[in-house]
Amino acid sequence: MKKFIKITGYLTIILGAITMIAPFLWMISVSFMTDSQIFSHPPSFVPKPFILDNYIHVFTKLPLARFFANSLFVALTTTIFQVLFSAMAGYTFARCNFKYKDFLFFVFLITMMVPPQVNIIPLFFVMKELHWIDTYQALILPGIFGGFGVFLMRQWFKNLSYEIEDAARIDGCNFFEIFFKIALPLSIPAVVTLGLFTFITTWNSFMWPLIVTNSTDITTLPVALSQFKSSFRETILWGDLTACSVILSLPVIIIFLLGKKYFINDILSGGIKE
Repeated sequence: MKKFIKITGYLTIILGAITMIAPFLWMISVSFMTDSQIFSHPPSFVPKPFILDNYIHVFTKLPLARFFANSLFVALTTTIFQVLFSAMAGYTFARCNFKYKDFLFFVFLITMMVPPQVNIIPLFFVMKELHWIDTYQALILPGIFGGFGVFLMRQWFKNLSYEIEDAARIDGCNFFEIFFKIALPLSIPAVVTLGLFTFITTWNSFMWPLIVTNSTDITTLPVALSQFKSSFRETILWGDLTACSVILSLPVIIIFLLGKKYFINDILSGGIKE
């Protein structure tokens, strides 16, 4: 019976993995196909012949390198500031005692329960009043603050040993030196985890960049994808669309592979505990 349950569990996991990875593999395959191959019947899952025309098209028809650079700049900048501010706020909530601390932290938690779509209209008017429409500020600033990051970093810092900080104070370190030289380096697993979530969310963001950008100079890659699709199904450039989608997916995959060690293993350790 135990063996049957174990086999069933493995089969379920394998089936789930195949279900999740199959669409991605199909997208990669289609990106190397001609239009006739894409709509062939029965469908061909392996490109014959194997072509690179779709990738050449997306770089010649659109300033894709510019869009890629815009997305990378916005995602990296947002991630750096989100991690820094969340770590500072989380450490303050975890280690400092001040008036209304619990109430303020509760307010941060409430922001996690509000769907981001609700904030789009008021946030747009704020950007308009600041004359930041169609600027990098409008793409970056709304994403550098978040309740989830503060919550994650606070929970991590609460598990750090007080003895290490006390020893640092004896050695003459002030509050900021303890944070930047001791607490922050020891929170690398939480920092990497928050960075992964923030980068992926910002990199894949579509609605907000679509609303606040008008010129191609600061257009991000997800918005550029929509240019391959019109309102009529027969005019969709499926080869170009999938090729651009593969390019869009690569940084997310690379970032996750680089940070998976901390994301999967170290985040479960809970840091250095007393």
